Amino acid sequence: MPKPLSKVKIVKKRTKKFLRHHTDRYKRVPESWRRPKGIDSAVRRKFRGTVRMPNIGYGSDKRTRHMMPNGFYRFVVNNVSDLEMLMMHNRKYAAEIAHNVSAIKRKAIVERAAQLDIKVTNGKARVRTEEVQ
Repeated sequence: MPKPLSKVKIVKKRTKKFLRHHTDRYKRVPESWRRPKGIDSAVRRKFRGTVRMPNIGYGSDKRTRHMMPNGFYRFVVNNVSDLEMLMMHNRKYAAEIAHNVSAIKRKAIVERAAQLDIKVTNGKARVRTEEVQ
């Protein structure tokens, strides 16, 4: 298995989700973030002690953005020929087989990835073992 080219520590500026204002107060208000738009909204006006709003300052470091914890970047693969693109970049990108690929083609992709020394993140998915009788 290939090791990532550079293992930079991933630092998140905020790990908690941004919750929608009044989601704790009313059951009908879901948790998913929506920007408050009311003219008197304390959250929109950023009063002290209110819920924090997401902004550009919470963005990740450019070097570690979209990086998985194992140090690779995800590359979605639909067929065996897509693996050829990763041949020279097997230390930076890891292949992830798309969800709509059949079990037979998955097996072929995993075998070719082993030949090219490409890491597959979900290589064991949809693998059925024969029952021993």
